[in-house]
Amino acid sequence: MRIGLYPGTFDPITMGHIDIIRRACRLVDRLVIGIAINRDKGPLFSLEERVAMVEAEFSGLTERTGCELVAHPFENLLIDCARDVGATVIVRGLRAVADFEYEYQMVGMNRIMDDSVETVFLMAEARHQAIASKLVKEIARLGGDTSKFVPPAVNAALHDRMGQAGKRSAKG
Repeated sequence: MRIGLYPGTFDPITMGHIDIIRRACRLVDRLVIGIAINRDKGPLFSLEERVAMVEAEFSGLTERTGCELVAHPFENLLIDCARDVGATVIVRGLRAVADFEYEYQMVGMNRIMDDSVETVFLMAEARHQAIASKLVKEIARLGGDTSKFVPPAVNAALHDRMGQAGKRSAKG
């Protein structure tokens, strides 16, 4: 069984994340969505909320793709998480050149720590390349429409958290 690990904070999960996950399912038999605890980032949503959002978005994807999806919170080194879940592939999404520089360094460090785990980069589809969770949260905080960047349930949760339930989308 080919096991991949797609790590991130997913605070919140975006359409860009969903695109990478859907496409990564073509490469592996099981895809572990590693949800980083990372207290230093001060996430908007709790770990439990982020896990629930991820799981809700992929309730039917296993049946459609044949790829088993598992949400797995982690707080240790990425390479240790990969070992813990039996992953031989780490999946990373790239949006721009700036992402590549950081990811390139991380791959190098991970290869030194364990050269049996490969990293695969997937470019975000053009329509998702500008989407970043940080920017989505900023748009929501300022009362903007985030409905094009996140799934409907996540959009509602985001605006409810920001106290702006009436500004969920331009349509409604």
